This record gives sequence, structure tokens and C-alpha cells, in this order.
Amino acid sequence: MADQNPGGISPLQQMVASGTGAVVTSLFMTPLDVVKVRLQSQRPSVAGGKCLLYCNGVLEPLYLCPNGARCATWFQDPTRFTGTLDAFVKIVRHEGTRTLWSGLPATLVMTVPATAIYFTAYDQLKAFLCGRALTSDLYAPMVAGALARLGTVTVISPLELVRTKLQAQHVSYRELGACVRAAMAQGGWRSLWLGWGPTALRDVPFSALYWFNYELVKSWLSGLRPKDQTSVGISFVAGGISGTVAAILTLPFDVVKTQRQVALGAVEAVRVTPPHADSTWLLLRRIRAESGTRGLFAGFLPRIIKAAPSCAIMISTYEFGKSFFQRLNREQPLGS
Repeated sequence: MADQNPGGISPLQQMVASGTGAVVTSLFMTPLDVVKVRLQSQRPSVAGGKCLLYCNGVLEPLYLCPNGARCATWFQDPTRFTGTLDAFVKIVRHEGTRTLWSGLPATLVMTVPATAIYFTAYDQLKAFLCGRALTSDLYAPMVAGALARLGTVTVISPLELVRTKLQAQHVSYRELGACVRAAMAQGGWRSLWLGWGPTALRDVPFSALYWFNYELVKSWLSGLRPKDQTSVGISFVAGGISGTVAAILTLPFDVVKTQRQVALGAVEAVRVTPPHADSTWLLLRRIRAESGTRGLFAGFLPRIIKAAPSCAIMISTYEFGKSFFQRLNREQPLGS
């Protein structure tokens, strides 16, 4: 079996611990993620006298909306959400409770391997960087977190796009396949990484900020306890605080990522040439021009509500799993 890490467990055990945490976190937090994506991806209300081209997936018919008051029912309430609580109520009332877990299979398929890769890479990189001249021990978590997340985003980006599409437009798996094939026919394999840029701009800084603050808060809280005692509660609190701070600072990039990814294949329905893909910065400026500064923070409440408990649940479950394997390895050494 693989050698032990400085933490006393093998990389395989790190992957098992982090994968378990991903499953637990996904089961609890998927409803908030669904609401966040739906709030971010809904279109502005249509003013009277204007036209709107809309397609809910490439297999749905095209609708022309010459008057906001006479739009088809799919663009009127109850599909229009005014806030987080309103979205929860209307989704449950009109689409069923199960809709809050829409995309959960795709979420698990994505998050389990992604989290296993991410957390294992982080611990390995941090152990490599600490005590070396490459960086100080204070900034090692920041560098390790950024590098680990960059690699993970690149590998998982196509699955993230699929998950966002399922949640935002409520399409079936069959429709989703047609949507992906249409996009690939237009843009090639690169279309599967449609949201890579804004996703990386959101996740890499998030990861760097999260791990930097997490290690600082955890170290401070641990100093309040005897050195021979550890607590999953410390990881829970440190993870929640760090996740909240990082989520607030990176929310505008989350909005851009969602809007870019849910546009996958939409132009195929009207058989027009796909528009030039704007840069992330241009999209940020456009959102601000159309919706104001508030538009850059669409889905603020569900993202923050999700960030604190999800980060807390994930890191505390991971630390619990590592502690379990450390005890197991002390009782039965890996080499035996």
C-alpha cells in the first residue's frame, strides 16, 4: 500500500475521506445550489412591445414574445422568482419537492471525484511546500489551494457544465444530450469547457482565500484548546467562516459562470450563427449595465447560506475521516 503522508494516512485514505464528505455535503446542500442557479440564470422580465427569443433546450419550440403581458406561460409566474424564499416555495409548489434535488446524480458524479482529487492534491501540495524555500509556511495553504483547484477545474469542467444545465433549465437527460451534441457541432470539443474561464476565476481565488483563512482560523481556535486535544467542531467553525468570506468575494464570477454555461446550445434552436463569446470582464460589465451592481451578486443569499454549512460539513467530515484512518493506522500499521 502507498506510503503514509506526514498526516499519518495514505493518499488513498485521503481520497476516501474526502469522497465521503462530498456525498454527505451534496445530499444536504443540493437544494440551495438548485435555487442559486435558477435565480442567477432567469431572464429579466419582458417589457411590453419588445420581442424575446427563448428556447428551453434545443428540442423545445421557439417562442416569440411581442408583448410582455401576453407572453407564453413558461415565461410568466410562477417561473419568475423574486428571491430565495420565493424560489423555494414556487419550485416545490409547481414542480415538486424532487426538483430541489434535480441534477443530484450529475452532482455526485462530478463532486465525488473532483473533491477526492482536490483535497488530496491540496494536502500533498501543502506538505510539499511547507518547510521549503519556495514559499513561506504562512502562504503555503494559499498556493497549494490555488494549484489544486486549478487542476481540478480543468478536469471536471465538462461535468460542471452538464450539472448547471440540468439545474437551470430543468431539461431531461435526453434533451441535455442533444444540447451538448449541438454545441459540439458548432464549437467542437472546446464547447465542453465553455465555462472554464469564469469557473477558474471563481474557484481558484476562492480556494486560495478559503485555505489561507481556514488554516489561520483553525490554528487560532486550536490555540484555545490543550495541544493534545483536537475537535471536529474547530474544523466545522473554521470551514464555515472561511467559506463565507471566500464566497462573498468571488460571487460575481459565479454569476458569470452560470450565465455562460446555461447558454449552451441555445442559438441552435433558431439556426443562427453563434455570437462571439465575450470575455469574462465584458460579461461582468454587461451584467452591471443591465442589472446594476445587484446583478453581479444575484443569488447572494443562497450562495452564502450554502457556502457556510457546505464548507463546514465538508471539511469537518474530511477531518473526521482523516482522524479515523489515523487511529486505524496506529492500531494496524499500513506496512503490516
